Amino acid sequence: MTPIEREFLDRVARIPHHGLGLSVDVYQPDLFELVGALNRRGLDYGYLEIFKAAPSALEVLRRRLPGVLLSYHAEGLWVTQPDPETLSPFHAGLDEAAEQLGILDSHWLNHECAAKQMAGHAFGTYLPALFTAASADVTAANIAQAQQRLDRAFRARAGRNGHDGMGPLFLLETPPLTYVGFGDLTMAEFFRLVTDRTPCGVVLDIGHLWTVYRYTGEWRRRPLAAFLAGFLEAFPLERVVEIHMAGLALHQAVPSRARPDGEPPLWIDAHGAPIPDVLSDMLAQVLEHRGLVNLKGVALEVDTKPIPTIVEEFAQACERFGNRVARDWRERRERRDSIRASRARPARRACSTPADGRLVEQYDRYAQIVTGRAASGLPVLGGDASALPLYVEHYLPHEILEWGGAVHEMFPETCRDLDRAGIALDAFVRFWFREPRANDQAYDFFLLKITRFVEFVREVLPAASGTAVREAQALREGYQAACEQVGA
Repeated sequence: MTPIEREFLDRVARIPHHGLGLSVDVYQPDLFELVGALNRRGLDYGYLEIFKAAPSALEVLRRRLPGVLLSYHAEGLWVTQPDPETLSPFHAGLDEAAEQLGILDSHWLNHECAAKQMAGHAFGTYLPALFTAASADVTAANIAQAQQRLDRAFRARAGRNGHDGMGPLFLLETPPLTYVGFGDLTMAEFFRLVTDRTPCGVVLDIGHLWTVYRYTGEWRRRPLAAFLAGFLEAFPLERVVEIHMAGLALHQAVPSRARPDGEPPLWIDAHGAPIPDVLSDMLAQVLEHRGLVNLKGVALEVDTKPIPTIVEEFAQACERFGNRVARDWRERRERRDSIRASRARPARRACSTPADGRLVEQYDRYAQIVTGRAASGLPVLGGDASALPLYVEHYLPHEILEWGGAVHEMFPETCRDLDRAGIALDAFVRFWFREPRANDQAYDFFLLKITRFVEFVREVLPAASGTAVREAQALREGYQAACEQVGA
């Protein structure tokens, strides 16, 4: 057993079994209404995973749910990037995460293996890591740095984690593919390299894994069950601490088209959408695998979903998986030694400096490709870039103009001025990605959209800038108030 493997086992042994739970947002839908609906239905949830929110909102949540296990889904810690501090305040973000982990008394911090900022450009939704060895080095080094900072933060405070010098465990989540991915490694190979280099845990997202099957062209080569079986054999299952399952859906901005026989739908990750049966079947296959020896929790991701739908889906999950997830895990623990012996790998040094400059160039090319400013220049996962135009031509413009706040609704008066001047909002998308920009603020797509739109108006229609500034101020004030108001 390597020192890295031993450290992971020391850390994961401190985490209690969480069972079957829900990954939620404190704002939408109303979390306390959801809890009430679950209680009225007699549905016991093992834990709630909470997405990053205002500390005051998390304090209200902790106070009103004193006996509930709460875990933490972080945001804005771009560990996949060569120098995350240049994209947003990485170290300050870790300190903020430590504060929120402490409020919730969470045993882990979960973060996507993806970023919403890269090469000086900002996006509204996740772009997965480049799946290369150099990228795995950098990701592992950044995670190690993050874990060390969390450990220091929790050593400095009294509480559950303070006595042994270990903070909550950093978990890296398998990311979704939104029509395409890049790199010369499979996702399983990439995660194996990362876990060889740092003692992090992993979140295996079932829906995200379906998108890998769909958008790497694997569906052309073998059935889903065969793909999943092969993936699980190559993936570091012994590091999986949590499993997620959420909905999938067609994106509203992508035009519908007839599908040839056998071609899967153009689904992407969609937490507000129903969970398709195919994902439940995949989860059943995963839970039966003997390599899954350190699993602590399974959560349905349900943020933005109507409460009645959440309750029904959770009831179905409890009926199908409740006993399996809540079972005594003694049998799995007894298998750990044999699994570790069969999967052990020598520890490697994380992050080779000569690769960093090259990786910076590759992420710049990545940003150019997905924004339509370059046609190629990176290896494509599975050799299948056939759906890339859907991202560039439909998904990305919708993300800037509609997702997380529709510009025409945020700035109604200013947009009327632009329309009268013959300036189409599509020009805002080109403005957004025209050049890379330095940033010293924590990532918040809504606030960033406000700032960028005011800059855009000042450039294209200075006469309307006063109106844009006034509308922007009202938006910021309303947003701040909404972030603070959770439960009484």
